[in-house]
Amino acid sequence: MIEFPDFFEEEESDEGISFAQEDIDFTLPDEALTEAWLLVAIQTEKCIPGPISIIFCSDDYLYNMNVQYLDHDTLTDVITFPYSDEVVSGDIFISIDRVRDNASTLSVPFLHELHRVMVHGTLHLMGYEDDLPEKKAIMREKEDFYLSRLPVME
Repeated sequence: MIEFPDFFEEEESDEGISFAQEDIDFTLPDEALTEAWLLVAIQTEKCIPGPISIIFCSDDYLYNMNVQYLDHDTLTDVITFPYSDEVVSGDIFISIDRVRDNASTLSVPFLHELHRVMVHGTLHLMGYEDDLPEKKAIMREKEDFYLSRLPVME
């Protein structure tokens, strides 16, 4: 397992999902419902949920992380840092700028694309990869499956 820096010094609970912002002002409309939905996805995959932090940030912030920690000189919408092989635990960094742009390009609602990226990051924490076309297809199928089970949010 790759060792990643501990971005947050806060005491973590045994399970649950927390939401934070790093260099932007963004609040998820229904954190409790989103947390419950992602925890059901983890349990449906027969995994054990641990502490997960979802951190919303800007393109610049995530780009710098991508360069510094992954040696990738590109913009991205999500980066995950898993912290355990035994439970689903880690940090999921999401660029709100990139999600907005992608939603516009794909002609989908912003929250739909944001939820896709959140479940995508969670699937990565569960060990799913998307580095090969067949793995990417599995990941997309799972994203679609869980998005179809997302409760309607107002």
